[in-house]
Amino acid sequence: MLLDDASAEFHDFFERHYAELARFAHLLTGETDAADDLAADALTALWQRWDRLRTADHPLAYARGVVANMARARIRSAVRERRRVLLFWSRAPERTDGPDSAAVLDVRTALARLPFRKRACVVLRHAFDLSEKDTAAALGISVGTVKSQTSKGMAELERALGARAVGVLATGRRNER
Repeated sequence: MLLDDASAEFHDFFERHYAELARFAHLLTGETDAADDLAADALTALWQRWDRLRTADHPLAYARGVVANMARARIRSAVRERRRVLLFWSRAPERTDGPDSAAVLDVRTALARLPFRKRACVVLRHAFDLSEKDTAAALGISVGTVKSQTSKGMAELERALGARAVGVLATGRRNER
């Protein structure tokens, strides 16, 4: 079976970027299974618009934006569901006074505590090594917002993890998904 040009281009795009988009979704949501689903759903949405996107300057930036928006929607939905369950059971959420000092602090846990926009900026800038401009394009925000959200996010991570752990994240030495 021969693929037409658009199908072949999309197949190539899928093969080159699926794993990266899934890793991005994982770092945003902290859920491996959800990350694979989000990446697949994002690529399905891209396929539906591929006739226009294939000629775009930066289809990968658009794909990252789709993943970020889908991850945000998933997180918001999960938060709403947790609130409903808590209200149903009339149970106060458990509190923790600090990080788990008996184990090595997990960067993913610290990232999950950041508000979504800060987390997305930190992940794109430091885990994916995108420029401020490319990060802004992927998230649909200004370069100034990327700068401030990344700075604030890194400061929060430093408070949670310590300067040494944040230095490892910022230099790109990290565990792959």
